[in-house]
Amino acid sequence: QVQLVESGGGLVQAGGSLRLSCAASGRTFSPYAMAWFRQAPGKEREFVAVITWGGGSTLYTDYATGRFTISRDNAKNTLYLQMNSLKPEETAVYYCAAGVEFTTHISGYDNWGQGTQVTVSS
Repeated sequence: QVQLVESGGGLVQAGGSLRLSCAASGRTFSPYAMAWFRQAPGKEREFVAVITWGGGSTLYTDYATGRFTISRDNAKNTLYLQMNSLKPEETAVYYCAAGVEFTTHISGYDNWGQGTQVTVSS
C-alpha cells in the first residue's frame, strides 16, 4: 500500500492558479502510475490527468489540456498538479491516486488520498 496526502487546495478567483501536491509514503513510489481525479458536489469522480512512473508520458482530459500540468518528483515522492486559468465550474475535491496501470479509469487505482478542496470564485 501507498499512503497519499494531498495539499495545496484553497480558494482562488476565476482565472487564477493553484498548485496541488501529493506526498506519497509506504511502498516504493516509483513503479506506480500517478493520477489526479476530481469530484464536484453531486457529481461522479472524474479523471483529470495521469503520469507514468518515469514521468515520460502524460495524458490529460480535454478540459485540462493546455491549462493543467501534471508532474512528479520521485526523489521527493511527490506528485504535482499545476492548474492555471481556473474556472468556477472546476470547484471540486481533487484526489491523487496511485496504480500499476497508465489509465484514465478509476478502477485502475487502488491507492487514494483523502482529497483537497479547490474552490474557484466567480
